Amino acid sequence: MGYAVVLGEALVDLIDSECDGERVYRQAIGGGPLNVAVGVARLGGAAQFVGSLGDDVLAGRIRAFLAAADVGLAGAVTAPASTSLAVVTLAGPEPDFRFYGEPPSYSLLGPDDLDLALMEGADVLYCGSVVLLRPSTLVAARRAWSLATGLRVFDPNVRPRLLDGPAALAGLREVVAEFAAGAHVVKLSGADAQLLYPGEPAEGVAAYLRELGAATVVVTLGATGAVLAAADADPVLVPAPKVHAIDATGAGDSVMAALIADLLLDGEPTDPHGWIARVAFALRVAGLVCESPGGATAMPTRADVDRRFGP
Repeated sequence: MGYAVVLGEALVDLIDSECDGERVYRQAIGGGPLNVAVGVARLGGAAQFVGSLGDDVLAGRIRAFLAAADVGLAGAVTAPASTSLAVVTLAGPEPDFRFYGEPPSYSLLGPDDLDLALMEGADVLYCGSVVLLRPSTLVAARRAWSLATGLRVFDPNVRPRLLDGPAALAGLREVVAEFAAGAHVVKLSGADAQLLYPGEPAEGVAAYLRELGAATVVVTLGATGAVLAAADADPVLVPAPKVHAIDATGAGDSVMAALIADLLLDGEPTDPHGWIARVAFALRVAGLVCESPGGATAMPTRADVDRRFGP
């Protein structure tokens, strides 16, 4: 088994919560790609986090958290910036994120900061999330994508609050098409799909991304499950397990983490049935994440998943 490089942001989430009848903000280390890296490691895969971290106490906590989770930091760089914050409100089916900190500490990774040997040696490369909206980090992601010799996985992980009008959305749509065209796996949420392709059903979005060149597409639909488009088979709905959800933060990231971990352990499935089993397991992982507060801290091990749902 090799390792996965996860390129993207790490920050601190301030999650709107209730404590003793009062509204409080609970601090949690987060960022979609960080959640993915931690999830991969918890599920038995080897992960290297690549991104820019600030130079303050919060960044030190992020580094310590990743190290404790057995996530490698060889590709992480320190930037002269305060750690970015994301205020997370759980008022609807999808968490709402508002970002604070300028310049964002996660946006200071440039193409020349990449460890080329680390990129080229990865069995899986993940790119995606809010770093795609920043010119420097987008160039870095493009260079990493071009250097990849293993499997390439992509998750746009759209944050609408960071999109400044229709032009920004159109630009992101072009970037998604660019990365999807060379991806072995694309994962996006139903909310991502609706924002990027308004009015299109999940099955249509999955089929469109496959037409662009993506080998396999997974569109998560919360408690309903996920639409899977793989090989030459028609898109199918993989149902999610019934859970007692209390916090959806990191659920989509855990699906991505489970898919990457299985790619590291067993490679690509050779037929649609193999992909259905992979996605079904990833949805069990996400269901367990939803039963615990937090994002990265809720990422389970395989033993945790087996205890909750059976082997």
